[in-house]
Amino acid sequence: MKSITLAALAALALAPGLAAAQPAQMTFFVTSANPGKGGDLGGLAGADAHCKALATAVGAGNHTWRAYLSTQGANAVNARDRIGKGPWRNAKGEVVAKDLADLHEGAAGLTKQTALTEKGTIVNGRGDTPNMHDILTGSQSDGTAFPPGRTAPATTGPAAMPAMRCSAMPTGSG
Repeated sequence: MKSITLAALAALALAPGLAAAQPAQMTFFVTSANPGKGGDLGGLAGADAHCKALATAVGAGNHTWRAYLSTQGANAVNARDRIGKGPWRNAKGEVVAKDLADLHEGAAGLTKQTALTEKGTIVNGRGDTPNMHDILTGSQSDGTAFPPGRTAPATTGPAAMPAMRCSAMPTGSG
């Protein structure tokens, strides 16, 4: 399987069949930590496993989690095709997007106050120390992969990725 390397960890996503209270209801979060290998997430499977581990640590691991990542090349994968149809809720249970159109076209409810980590904390942004707001997903604003040539070729270290501030979403039909 092709390895995906990123300059920063992407926002992440979860799966179908949610109901209940905060952690169980959470279907969206921005990761609070990377897996410790810089931008090397171990491909989509490694990124998904990292999402699952973070969700499990806060009591929301009983879902199928997906990283909001796209891959490039002949067998390109679009982030929007990995995350289901919505709705997506943050760690506080707030709806940040009701469906794919809302997420990608309607600016959704994604703000500094709603794009929370799995722990329910705000991600540091402009004016905060350290600034951790740039989320690199290899995706265009509509959730599709960038065309070939828009990213640096994968190397043994982190590759340059287009800087797109995106979010994580769940798989399933909502």
